[in-house]
Amino acid sequence: MNGTRTTPPRPVDITEVFPALAPLGRPAVRLHPRPGSPTVHDSSIGGPLLWPAREPWRYCRVEHEGLHPLVPVAQLYARDIPLLRPPGRTDLLQVLWCPSEHAPDSSIPIELSWRTAADVTDVLAAPPEPFDADEFLYVPEPCVLAPEQVIEYPDSLELPEELKQQITDPAPWRAAGTVIDGGDPRELYDHALSHAPGWKVGGWAPWGLTDPVPRFCVACGTAMTPLLTIASSEWHRNSTSWIPYEDRVPGASEASWSNPPAVTVLDANHIQLYVCPASGGHPHTDLVQ
Repeated sequence: MNGTRTTPPRPVDITEVFPALAPLGRPAVRLHPRPGSPTVHDSSIGGPLLWPAREPWRYCRVEHEGLHPLVPVAQLYARDIPLLRPPGRTDLLQVLWCPSEHAPDSSIPIELSWRTAADVTDVLAAPPEPFDADEFLYVPEPCVLAPEQVIEYPDSLELPEELKQQITDPAPWRAAGTVIDGGDPRELYDHALSHAPGWKVGGWAPWGLTDPVPRFCVACGTAMTPLLTIASSEWHRNSTSWIPYEDRVPGASEASWSNPPAVTVLDANHIQLYVCPASGGHPHTDLVQ
């Protein structure tokens, strides 16, 4: 683990300004990946996986010249992140993807593996190396984590219409004594008060590239829930209020600080994985924003 990271209180208690937001609060766990040397027994981004020696490694199912092994993206133990709520007796989530270039209209092949850590007694010692990865930005640098739970609220695009109108009206903000820098309350809400930037488990979806699109399980029709957000940055110039106290040092807003895993989702800021809450065996889906 990576010590402690503490998110400062939000500049405004949004539920005091808009009490109707309170029931929409949803827990999220900021993972706070930072450079380190994780082992197979640690939660990590880009670290080694607790992979059974007798279990075949996963390879990309999209046609390539030769077999392309998937690379580790995340390994998350439920003991570190109870919000995972793993299915059955499993207690470990492993996420892998293909780092190679695919057709422009194809999403990145991503696979999830839920397993029980205690069942892995013989660990694979030498996983295959990436096969000439076309996009080195999709091979995460090894990072240790410092999980921290926060409460998030929906993006302004996903709010009920009445609340959306209230959020954009400066009057209730002024009545609460809130000064809106730049005069746009919606920007304040989206950048500093609704959902945290960076890698996280749970929470709400970040929208922007598209309008909100409901995600439903293809197997049973249940509304899917966010599992893991894979981010191109831990913060950016519009979201520096989310920088943890421990990282508030000169240069903290620069790219070298804000993207420790060195993963960049091209043409977007995030990939968010969704799962079916009805069954861990149902297919997952993803959302690029």
